[in-house]
Parts: sequence; C-alpha cells; structure tokens
Amino acid sequence: MRFERFDLNLLVVLDALLEEKNVTRAAERLHIGQSAASGSLARLRDYFSDELLVMVGRQLTLTPLAKTLVQPVRESLLSVKAAISATPQFDPGTATERFTVCASDYVTTVMLADALQRVSKIAPNLTVDIRTPPKDVFELSERGSIDLLVMPEQYMERLTYTKQRWFTDDQVCLVCARNTLVTDTMTFDEYMSMSHVAVRFGDDRAVTFEGWFLPRYGKQRRVEIGVDNFSTLPLLIIGTNRIATIHSRMAEHFARYLPVRLVPPPFEIPTLVAMMCWPPHLDNDPAHQWFRRMLLESANPPPAAAADAPA
Repeated sequence: MRFERFDLNLLVVLDALLEEKNVTRAAERLHIGQSAASGSLARLRDYFSDELLVMVGRQLTLTPLAKTLVQPVRESLLSVKAAISATPQFDPGTATERFTVCASDYVTTVMLADALQRVSKIAPNLTVDIRTPPKDVFELSERGSIDLLVMPEQYMERLTYTKQRWFTDDQVCLVCARNTLVTDTMTFDEYMSMSHVAVRFGDDRAVTFEGWFLPRYGKQRRVEIGVDNFSTLPLLIIGTNRIATIHSRMAEHFARYLPVRLVPPPFEIPTLVAMMCWPPHLDNDPAHQWFRRMLLESANPPPAAAADAPA
C-alpha cells in the first residue's frame, strides 16, 4: 500500500531499523532475511534522500534526519495498531486481551494482587503480564511496549503519556517485634543511631530515600543492608535491631504475617502519590478503559462493593 508515493510496508521496517540501529537485528525482529532488510533500507534511503544509518567506527548511528523520525514513526504505528485492534464494544466475560503492566513488587503486593482477583472473576480469559520496571522503562514506554506503567508521581515528569492518580501512601518505620532499641515512639537521634535496611534501585544502586533525606537534614543514615526489592526487606529486620523506612501499606501487609511492628517516623515525610501512565493510543481503547477502571475501583471501591467486602 502506498501513500504519497511511500510504501507503507516500509514503515514497519523503518521503525525496526531506527530502534535497533542494526540491519541484522532488525531483520531478526521482523522475521525477514537480512537481504530483504538491506533492500528496504536502500529504498528508504532513496525516498528520504538521506543515509538514515551511517557507520561510525564499528557501529551504525542515526543521521540527524533519522533521529527526527523515531518518535513520529513509532506513534504512527501505535495509532495504526490501535485502529485495527479496537472493538466498538468490550465484553469482559469473553475478552481475551493481554495487558503488560510495569510495576514494583510493592505496587503488586499492596494494590495489584487484590485488584486482579476481582479482574479474574469478571474477565477470566484476560491475561496480565506484570514486570518489574527495568532501567530503560521510559524507553520501553515511549516505544509502546508497556500498556500500563505505575510509578511515583515525581518520576513521571519526563513522560508525555496520559497520567492518572491511582492511590496515595504514607511512610512508617518497620522494626522487629522484639527490637530492644525502639518502643512505640523514637527520637530523631535514636533513628539516626540505628542500622538501616534500605531499598536501592538502578545500576548505581542509589537509595532513593537518601536523595530526599540528605539535603533536608544534612546527614546520612547508616545503611547496613541494601536490597533491590521491598518483599525481602522484613526478613532482614526480623531477629535484629535494624530498622527500615517504607510505605505504610507494605508495612501493614508484613505485620499481618511476620513478627514486625510499625513505629511512626520522628519527622515528616511527603506522601507518596502513585500514578498510572499509558500511551495515548490506548486512551479510548474499550478494553484498556475497563482495565483502568477496575484498578481505580480497587483503591476507591464503589459503595456497594465496599459494603460487600469482608470485615
């Protein structure tokens, strides 16, 4: 199919080439031969009167023109995908859609687990793939590889996608039930004198909380143990006098099953605002709209649902 002398079949090849920056990998991704991919690149170069990919050292690099094509080409393909896959009506009882959700184990534990119980009862054939946010989560989001991303509001600034507040949470301190250094309250000096367990993210293993704490108090906590997830954090507290500062919902979850207790922090910590974010081409998708509504209702259930909930 051609539009304004452009073979639209080449749009898919162009997208793969712009992302992979490698003819062989683009061919493998599209399940075509390398010669076919090379031929398509030659046609694209002829159409745009630009090399698009040039050799710099031993690697292909995008030309200035090619860099300007990355986003519009990706958005065009996503719009086409939405147009051909959208259905005028959505029946959750027979739906077979698959959603890729990117969220931390904290979000999965305190919100997604309960929400997806309800989803499975109403839409038993719907599939959800939950992934821990990788280091290139924003690049994946921009490419449309993620249907829904859940992250704190302060990390969403660089995304231009549709955003919606999902839930909020406060922070508390978590200690072993038999911790001998802490009673029901603590002072700031007591907090600073203790050994801390902290969640670290990213390749540089940065403690996110420290980025907020240090500029305000001019001190660093003594982080004895760092982990890359929330789920194992209480296991490193039990049987010790260590302390962790985590989200209240997660702490309350741990306290229901493990010998740990919650203690108010001796200083104010900003409220966490968890946001849902999704690519614009899914704004009006009936299936995605229904899925988002189910998640929102899990945080703020309608009166009837709240009344029917077990005590």
